Amino acid sequence: MSDSWPRRRLLAILRGASEPLDAQELARVTGQHVTTVRFHLDVLTRESLVRQFQQPPRGRGRPRIGYTAVQRSVGYQELAQVLADQLGSDPRRRSDAAISAGRVWGSKLEAVDQPVETLDDARDLTITVASELGFAPERDHAGENDEQSLIRLTACPLRELARTHSEVVCGVHLGLMREVLDHNGARDTVSVRLHPFVEPELCVARLELLTARTAEGVPGVNGDAEEPRLATSTSRVAPQLRSPDAHLGKQATNQR
Repeated sequence: MSDSWPRRRLLAILRGASEPLDAQELARVTGQHVTTVRFHLDVLTRESLVRQFQQPPRGRGRPRIGYTAVQRSVGYQELAQVLADQLGSDPRRRSDAAISAGRVWGSKLEAVDQPVETLDDARDLTITVASELGFAPERDHAGENDEQSLIRLTACPLRELARTHSEVVCGVHLGLMREVLDHNGARDTVSVRLHPFVEPELCVARLELLTARTAEGVPGVNGDAEEPRLATSTSRVAPQLRSPDAHLGKQATNQR
């Protein structure tokens, strides 16, 4: 399964869904033909990664087959909840600790050899890492310009925990992405931020060229100031993403 991007994406979507989804629903979400989706679902079922459920038909006809991801037996959600609660009550300290932990995690990942020389390189590397982690990332062409790139994260293995502990869960993911980018040559040239839940089921990773903002004295450009923090869910990214005519590069962003 690990060598199939379509199956990884289907599994990520099912893990983030609150109820079983059938093949037609998944085909609409992914843009794949329903026959192709059914093929991948059959493979995931044989590998015991998803489970089938019979659902009522829509109108007349035979019952539908719904699919849901098999839950991890190790209690990852519960473990993450316990760890998040141990980081203290101060949101800023929790965020700092989470970003640091994410950097350590990123440094221990299996080597990803994708040298970063341009913003496009940084975007492609971030999409690769996010795909492997199960975020079902999508490139946001409408939000791109010469200085920034947006990546839509349509699924998250820890979505429910992130709703109540975004500074921890999203902070870890931010630190991991930052470390992987830095390791591949993006240090001091590309900044990454996360905007949690700009829509109920959507988070966004924003990549920006730091060199384009040097004249503004933005922290983190030369490594002598604070690293960009996790953006808050109230950032003005949210309404911009909902508007097809929005130009994200003209809006101020929040730093933490």
